[in-house]
Amino acid sequence: MPITIMGDKEFENVPSIKSKALRINLNENIYGTFSEIGAGQETVRNFFRAGGASGTIAKAMSAYDKDFSDAIYGVENDRRYVTEARLKKMLSHEIGLIEQRISREKHPNKLFFSYANTVATIDFAKKYKGHGWVGIKYQVRPEEDYNEISLHVRFHENDARHQQNTLGILGVNLIYGAYYKYDNPKKLLRYLYDHIDKDQIEIDTINFSGPRFEGVDNRLMSLQLVKNGMTDAVMFAPDGNNVLPAKILYKKNILAFRGSFRPVTKVNMDMYERSLELFLKESKVEKENTEVIFEITLSNLRAEGEIDERDFMDRAELLCSLGQTVMISNFQEYYRVVEYFSRYSKQRMGLSMGVNNLIDVFDEKYYRHLSGGILEAFGKLFFKDLKVYLYPLKDPETGEITTSDNLKVHPRMKELYKFFKYNGRVEDIKNYNPEILDIYSREVLQMINEGKEGWEDMLPEKTTKMIKEHNLFHYKESKKKAKTEA
Repeated sequence: MPITIMGDKEFENVPSIKSKALRINLNENIYGTFSEIGAGQETVRNFFRAGGASGTIAKAMSAYDKDFSDAIYGVENDRRYVTEARLKKMLSHEIGLIEQRISREKHPNKLFFSYANTVATIDFAKKYKGHGWVGIKYQVRPEEDYNEISLHVRFHENDARHQQNTLGILGVNLIYGAYYKYDNPKKLLRYLYDHIDKDQIEIDTINFSGPRFEGVDNRLMSLQLVKNGMTDAVMFAPDGNNVLPAKILYKKNILAFRGSFRPVTKVNMDMYERSLELFLKESKVEKENTEVIFEITLSNLRAEGEIDERDFMDRAELLCSLGQTVMISNFQEYYRVVEYFSRYSKQRMGLSMGVNNLIDVFDEKYYRHLSGGILEAFGKLFFKDLKVYLYPLKDPETGEITTSDNLKVHPRMKELYKFFKYNGRVEDIKNYNPEILDIYSREVLQMINEGKEGWEDMLPEKTTKMIKEHNLFHYKESKKKAKTEA
């Protein structure tokens, strides 16, 4: 037994990078290749330095020249090299070579793997910090099919050598986690940052596949990325799969909606349809180059305490079924959403929101952490001619309709509001459906949970059907109907 001293506290002993590499090297069955393009042989170097690498490393290569890379892995349709498609070609090609060249009869216990990355580090002018794709295709048992983990990273360091070193550490963490932490993907995610600070590198997309990850929902893994502070936002395409934000947003006109979508109501869809009509009438906005984003913030998911993963999945499935792109973000303030979109696009942007949301935007308390206060936030929020499309609010008691003309902000903010209003940065959605203004998501959700009748008329027909068929939001059949049928 190890010696303990009075006062010792329990803590997690994180193995060093050398220890992780050495453990892999000393396993006589783990055997594979390293293919690293664009940032040097940083991952494999850790394995060489650890010792005992001759039984682990079948080949290490860097097809740094583009012509050589094309000759080995083929030419991409878009002529790009730092892409997910390129990474997958690298992994599959190298695994195919191992299978061809190493006899299974001679080595029946070998666990083959292929580790690859294709990366662009910081440019000479230090304006573009770089990004890359990293992945591993591997076996846990020789008779099993291959598992695969792929992830996209964005560098935040300002020196190419530092970025290369960080990438090398991440690569070791990935290989080690793939073999020794595959039974708990959530922990595997956290271990990717062993000996790395989150300010050094960002992981904004990750996907697991293969026999060991059959029960893994990649959308929940993406949620963990945001929850753990590994990235600020993740996205799901309408098909429900994880998608790289840059792929969705690059050089696009962007219209964003923020809400709880718990569930999606007729009001949400009316707001979407009417604001999209207005957005497409803006100059230089074309439908073919426009992306609509439905955003749910992490604070919204935490509204009732710890995040309910099933509740999250219910919302994501409903929005995706309606053909929408979903973004889960860590942005509480709207200006941070606009800043994030501005990473990828300089085209026109719009935000669709209700009256209460706009009143909150003009509340100073949300900007006390900024040195320039609300003026700094607004300078970022209304960057590049951004426009707010405002959906009206109906007072349930008086029936009064509140629009941009009669909403009330704090007296100190009145002149600032007028400035943006009169300069055309706030536009009312006028052709709304007045018959649905009394619908509120929280009331619909309560009716669904309590098995009350009438909520079906408040939701789009497809949403109602999905809730009933898939038992979303803890759907209960109405008590009245159940009693009648009995």
